[in-house]
Amino acid sequence: MSLFSKLQFFTTVNDLHSLPYNGLEVAFAGRSNAGKSSAINTLANHTRLAYVSKTPGRTQHINYFTLGDDRFLVDLPGYGYAQVPEAIREHWINLLSKYLQTRKQLVGLVILMDSRHPFKPLDRQMLDWFASTGRPVHVVLTKSDKLTRQQAAQTLASAKLELKHYPNHTCQLFSSLKKTGTEELDHVIQGWFNRALGTSEDTLA
Repeated sequence: MSLFSKLQFFTTVNDLHSLPYNGLEVAFAGRSNAGKSSAINTLANHTRLAYVSKTPGRTQHINYFTLGDDRFLVDLPGYGYAQVPEAIREHWINLLSKYLQTRKQLVGLVILMDSRHPFKPLDRQMLDWFASTGRPVHVVLTKSDKLTRQQAAQTLASAKLELKHYPNHTCQLFSSLKKTGTEELDHVIQGWFNRALGTSEDTLA
């Protein structure tokens, strides 16, 4: 059974003091309009669980979704949208950097990038922030249906080459439209939780 089959909204917060105390969590991060909310909805097989906005920068809070058994998916605010007011952008940067570098419950980070425009400066900044923790990062190249098979293969190969500069990083292609890449992403995240809990990969399926 998919890890995300029982995914439900849990809470939303706007500061680190309001974060849940218990459990383990995996965070989803990405530039505005990278397809983060669509990916969450696709994984959960639900069309409106995570809000999909046509206006970049709409998600301004940290949204928690429960996976059951004190495990959470954390939807971080989208970053990189220029028209967001400066005060809000500074708040996001401070919130994201502190969360990624200090959150002890965080077992891994999923960074979603538009496969047509991966590894923008802010994407690399996210990787740099998290690298010091030594925890795993999985880069998801979204909207791969927009690429030809050859382009997709070249993009994935280039991403793997880019990630050689960072320890403990993996990557994959993903398409919410075609629903491809869901099993691979599910397997990666299941593995993170299993290792954090010291269990076999079969016990939390």
